[in-house]
Amino acid sequence: MTVGRRGRRPAGGTVLLTFEVIAGALRERIRSGELKPGDALPTQTVLMAEYGASSLSVQKAMALLKQDGYAISRPGKGAFVAHPDADGDSGDGEAGNTPVGGTAARVEALELALAETLEQLTALRARVEALEAGDTERGC
Repeated sequence: MTVGRRGRRPAGGTVLLTFEVIAGALRERIRSGELKPGDALPTQTVLMAEYGASSLSVQKAMALLKQDGYAISRPGKGAFVAHPDADGDSGDGEAGNTPVGGTAARVEALELALAETLEQLTALRARVEALEAGDTERGC
């Protein structure tokens, strides 16, 4: 398997980006039962060393797993394999293709992503205001 570098997918789209490789490998470990619901997922440091990846690639992989319902975050504790929802799938034989976490995990992942985006937006707004205040003080 070829891994793309620098976050760009070459024309043709068959090359996986680093974060996709990491997410795919973790997904397979969950599907195979190597990682079970409630188990801690490897830390960012461990995944960076294992895949020779940047922290951003690992963060994107974890976000993808959360979005797909395979993982949940527990603030201050780390990321864990999601538990199946009590109201989730009733086992129609497609368990190998079904995300573990279901709707609740997806909602949690989206809420976390929204909170992170809001924090980034707030920080960016503060930087812009500081820059504008600096221009005003100089008489621009």
